[in-house]
Amino acid sequence: MKAFSLHFSFEFCAALRNRTLLLMNYLLPLGFFGLVGGMMVAINPYFGDQMIPAMVTFAVLSGAILGLPAPLVDAREAGILRSFKTNGVPALSLLAIPALSTILHMLVVAAIITIAAPLLFSSPLPENWLSYVVILVLFLLTCCSQGLLIGVVSGSSRSTVLWSQLIYLPSMMLSGMMVPADLLPEAFVKISHLLPATYAMQSFLGLAYGRESLYNPLMGALVLLAGTVLAFALAGYLFNWDSSNNNRRGHPALAFLAQLPYLLGTLFLV
Repeated sequence: MKAFSLHFSFEFCAALRNRTLLLMNYLLPLGFFGLVGGMMVAINPYFGDQMIPAMVTFAVLSGAILGLPAPLVDAREAGILRSFKTNGVPALSLLAIPALSTILHMLVVAAIITIAAPLLFSSPLPENWLSYVVILVLFLLTCCSQGLLIGVVSGSSRSTVLWSQLIYLPSMMLSGMMVPADLLPEAFVKISHLLPATYAMQSFLGLAYGRESLYNPLMGALVLLAGTVLAFALAGYLFNWDSSNNNRRGHPALAFLAQLPYLLGTLFLV
């Protein structure tokens, strides 16, 4: 436990010294919140009603989907993971520690957004704080599991960027962060439910804010939970210590199984 604590402390502090992680964890989400948040409220006054969940969702995507996978790939390519294996560090720790570090950084950012939005933009606070915190933590776990899975199956830093953007960019446009989901064409609503961010937004609005959602928001939370468990399990199974090791336990294509809960949600909830 002491070794785990020391490793976690180092990882947490390293994220503050790493320029890329500092950008993804803090500068990008908070800068986007201040600039785009204010602009969106000026264009669409109703955006302020969902600003907190939208900006928190964006922050989590930035930190976990864009920021989390690359260091894992870089460490594997540099042989750092191999040295951890030589010294007896379990694979579970190498997955859990970056995820926990990202979660703590994102909780700080989420707290800043939640406090600042009512003061700067008169955005309403959640009606049910317990549901708000539970959905936030669940979505953090979901995105961290997705980020770890991307880092595990990506063969290079370049492919990491491509896989991350495949989740990040559609989430920005279709999840309900910028445009309410009920205003999207029906076909796009279906497609949007292949993305975890869509379920998070529906759960935030339905459970934390008591507003109308497209379906029972508890079902959306269950989809996130199922996706989280499956993605973490696949990341652990597909984990590879060395980029030059061709003897993998499973083909990287198995990672697509992590999308199964979201596909089922698309078919049966929407």
